[in-house]
Amino acid sequence: MATDTPAPTAKQQIREQAHAARRALPDKDERSARIMQRVLALPEYERARTVLFYIDVRAEVRTRAALPDALASGKRVVVPWCNAHGELELFRLESMDELELGMYRILEPRVELRELPEKQVAPHELDLILVPGVAFDRTGGRTGHGKGYYDKLLQHARPDAPLVALAFECQLFPEIPMHAHDIYMDRIVTEDAVHEGRGRE
Repeated sequence: MATDTPAPTAKQQIREQAHAARRALPDKDERSARIMQRVLALPEYERARTVLFYIDVRAEVRTRAALPDALASGKRVVVPWCNAHGELELFRLESMDELELGMYRILEPRVELRELPEKQVAPHELDLILVPGVAFDRTGGRTGHGKGYYDKLLQHARPDAPLVALAFECQLFPEIPMHAHDIYMDRIVTEDAVHEGRGRE
């Protein structure tokens, strides 16, 4: 019987495979710790004064365990939160106490702090951006959940601010279909390697 359900696109199929592989992956905490060790050893991280960390949710590479050390390092640590328009805003994090569980049980900056002028950060101030995603290829191709949150944010980042994606090896695919507006990563850091992306051209 014919149906009106459209066939899944290549990106949708890749997302589904990546989600399933990531959910089934054992030892995510230990693998995440190895990934974060590689990230913190990058020359780009060493040089950066202001770093955007995402805060992990569900099966993503865990970043939150690295936040206290990053805060203690003297770097300006920035985390994102999503506003009512579906856009990411940037928040200067100075203490883990400034975070609370928000919508979808995502750890976010406390609501009463978000609008304080001294807590707001513009994308062009970022020296390094750590980027989550659902699936990647080894040339820096990336796909997220399809909502475009990070795509919109990255369009406003400085061209010289490296984009470093964090992923488990099971999230790497031979090729991610990329469109003209899609942004390539400069590095993809996994538990096994640092893969050189092609960056923004």
